[in-house]
Amino acid sequence: MIYLALALLLSALLAGWLLTLFSMPGNWLAVAALALFAGLVPDADRWGLGWPVVIAALIVALVGELAELAAGAMGAARHGGSKRGAVLAVLGSMIGAVLGASLGVPIPVVGPIVGVVLGAGLGAFCGAVLGEFWKGRSAGHAWQVGQGAFWGRLAGSLAKIASSTIILVLGLAAVASSFF
Repeated sequence: MIYLALALLLSALLAGWLLTLFSMPGNWLAVAALALFAGLVPDADRWGLGWPVVIAALIVALVGELAELAAGAMGAARHGGSKRGAVLAVLGSMIGAVLGASLGVPIPVVGPIVGVVLGAGLGAFCGAVLGEFWKGRSAGHAWQVGQGAFWGRLAGSLAKIASSTIILVLGLAAVASSFF
């Protein structure tokens, strides 16, 4: 029974990492899975997956969220972007991540990851530029806001992917340490 619980936990951690690549709340799935394991499995501490690991993963997830939020907000706001541009940058980022992953599929392993990160950045750029044009701003201003959205989204994505990777490694290391 414990091996089934471990397999489900590791699957949830990996799913959380993959969801984070696509700008979805994967870190929170991973933290929730760790908390469920720590709370429901009687000998969770024996497997190295007790509450200290859950708290560490929670802190890493919060830091990742704050870094992503700060980077994205500073990117467009630094160039005087509008709320409309910001909203469209977020939507463009999600669409770009999915398209980027699709285009990156032919390159094994690394292609979809790079495609997601660059696609999200380009989607944020396009969304911000569209939003600024829609707002009636000049092409030069829209371009500047778009560049800010691109670089902010890129930095935020990398920070969040790093936090998700740390959570995944934290869970894997805890399970591996119980076998040795």
